[in-house]
Amino acid sequence: MRDFSGDHRWLSLNTATIRKQGDLTEIIDACARHGIRAIDPWRDQIAAIGLDRAARAVRDAGLELSGYCRGGMFTADAAHRIAVRDDNHRTIDEAKALGAPCIVLVAGGLPQYSRPGSSASKDILAARAQVHDGLAEMLDYARQANMPLAIEPLHPAYAADRACVNTTKQALDLCDALDPQRSGALGVALDVYHIWWDPEMLPQIARTGKDRLLAFHVCDWLVPTKDILNDRGMMGDGVIDIKSVRAAVEAQGFAGYSEIEIFSSDWWGRPMDEVLQICIERHRTVV
Repeated sequence: MRDFSGDHRWLSLNTATIRKQGDLTEIIDACARHGIRAIDPWRDQIAAIGLDRAARAVRDAGLELSGYCRGGMFTADAAHRIAVRDDNHRTIDEAKALGAPCIVLVAGGLPQYSRPGSSASKDILAARAQVHDGLAEMLDYARQANMPLAIEPLHPAYAADRACVNTTKQALDLCDALDPQRSGALGVALDVYHIWWDPEMLPQIARTGKDRLLAFHVCDWLVPTKDILNDRGMMGDGVIDIKSVRAAVEAQGFAGYSEIEIFSSDWWGRPMDEVLQICIERHRTVV
């Protein structure tokens, strides 16, 4: 396993971590100040400053991208499915313009939550079938752009409103079904927050292999967790054995960034530079 104690070369910042403290240009400037070499920006942050300006800011700061958040949200009623397809095509075009190595996909839950305005449903099996079909269509377009797609399984608590793909096994089953040749076009983004609890985590990481490990995200699970969405912990403040998960991922050959992604009302209330400095310290000691 790589030794991160001497520097933070392999730290990437998911820009949601400090989204409340500044716009994307301010976040990029802050990362450059702290010697953070990579980011994973969100589409709304890109849209707020414009795609061309965002691409130029990333380039001028000498930053790399570890991914692009997010695509997917495939579940919708019939009236919204063309809009879903077109939105995901735009995501691919944006990621290509930014030079992202992959797009992180959140599958979507029940249609009324994933795409507001869709007719309500309680059929999670139908939602999962729709994820398969929507992903297959997106993959065709992504292959033309040579843009890999990374399915991120989310904790089961999000099954209704955000993602009905909840385990690494489910994500890999989709990969096997849609890319059996393991071409590199489809893989997974593994976030310790979402997978640490899974009794099949280690064998499924081994199943993933280097070719499908497209992204690795870190934060921590607090006890108690006050808000399932916006109370993630800074690494080391919770119960996840992060080093053991990274060891399992790197045993498969993963040598990319450990991307810090913290949704937290607490950390959003602190100064940007303070948060980044603590991220760097915990990356060296905990991750």
